[in-house]
Amino acid sequence: MTIESSLLQKMRQDAVRIFNEGLAAVDPKICIHRCCRVENNVLKVKNKAYNLDKFERIFVLGAGKAGASMACAVEEILQDRITAGIVIVKYGHIKNLKRIAIVEAAHPVPDTNGVAGAEKLLKMACQADDKTLVICLISGGGSALMTLPAHGLTLEDKQKTTRLLLDCGATIHEINTIRKHLSRIKGGLLAKTVYPAPMICLVLSDVVGDDLDIIASGPAVADKGTFGQCLEIIETYGIKDHLTRTVLQHFKKGSKGLIPETLKQGDSVFENIFHTIIASNINALLSAEKKAKQLGYRTQVLSSMIEGETTDVANVHTAIAREVLATGHPLKPPACILSGGETTVTIKGRGKGGRNQEFALASAIRIKDLEHTVILSAGTDGTDGPTDAAGAIADHTTIQRAVALDLKPELFLEENNTYSFFDRISDLFKTGATHTNVMDLRIMLIR
Repeated sequence: MTIESSLLQKMRQDAVRIFNEGLAAVDPKICIHRCCRVENNVLKVKNKAYNLDKFERIFVLGAGKAGASMACAVEEILQDRITAGIVIVKYGHIKNLKRIAIVEAAHPVPDTNGVAGAEKLLKMACQADDKTLVICLISGGGSALMTLPAHGLTLEDKQKTTRLLLDCGATIHEINTIRKHLSRIKGGLLAKTVYPAPMICLVLSDVVGDDLDIIASGPAVADKGTFGQCLEIIETYGIKDHLTRTVLQHFKKGSKGLIPETLKQGDSVFENIFHTIIASNINALLSAEKKAKQLGYRTQVLSSMIEGETTDVANVHTAIAREVLATGHPLKPPACILSGGETTVTIKGRGKGGRNQEFALASAIRIKDLEHTVILSAGTDGTDGPTDAAGAIADHTTIQRAVALDLKPELFLEENNTYSFFDRISDLFKTGATHTNVMDLRIMLIR
């Protein structure tokens, strides 16, 4: 191995170490133990205190990719005080629990298990009263996992709508605005079901801006969206004619006031609900920043709120890499540029991949002439799109190695077939289920 290839290998290892440090900072178990504890039979959640002697029952309800890990922490804190619970998680994202039941379901397109789990969860919620303390565990993925179609709609209606929204490039805010208006449990309706029971919502944020009404489609939060906005979204993305007739009619009836809106700010059902975000993307970025500095890199966190078309975001990041090498701005090498958030991919091809693999390939094409530049882009949940990879890693040799195998990078990008591309050159980044979810981390190292 030459000195140059040895340096590149070290940079790739550094990128993984930086990512893992960011991931460790948003471990749900650690985060919940940090903000919740029991002292003298009083549950303290940040600045709130709940005298457990006043409650006859404690229910734990939840949904999301981090649900099992969050539930594990709550069981450790409350132990046999928990009466019962149910948490819906993505297939394979399970833990051994004693008092809280786990239901596995599909993500991002919902399935029958998600419906069955949501029905069980809602049934338990209906049993809550003013002598019941409800603890709600919410994390990314909860929208798809906790699926309960509105009256008159079917699972197939929601599945088709979800696929259309995922493929057209809609943002998570737009997607969840629509999801809330097709549900019997989202958009504050879970809060309505448990009322007047007090509810503590522990939230792991996977959305830009940490908007509580968007995370898992806000089952216990007042909704800002409307049926009218749903119609605007489907018009904007040109998917109106592809929706099922029942979904389109549902939106039209809602916009005319013939179907009740989601719950809004000021509704009394929210009086006894306390929300706290236990961790978000910025926590992961700041921990990653600390690790990068320890490894000897001058480090800059761009933002935890980056959105937009993935290839456009890749263009901006690689332009920054060129600036670093050309002028030493915003940092002189060795430099580490960090960013987070959630980009979107407008699906035009029939390939397999995800936004992080798309980012890595688009970046690789643009840094093929920049020596000693490494880019790692990955989802903190360990999943990128409908694949078993969290993302991919790229450097200035990526395109060279691909061309040597007679691969055409631009064609793979056009076909949204980035998984196959990185699989062929052995540069997929796989973590397995991480049991957390705070969007994506992008790490760019430049020497």
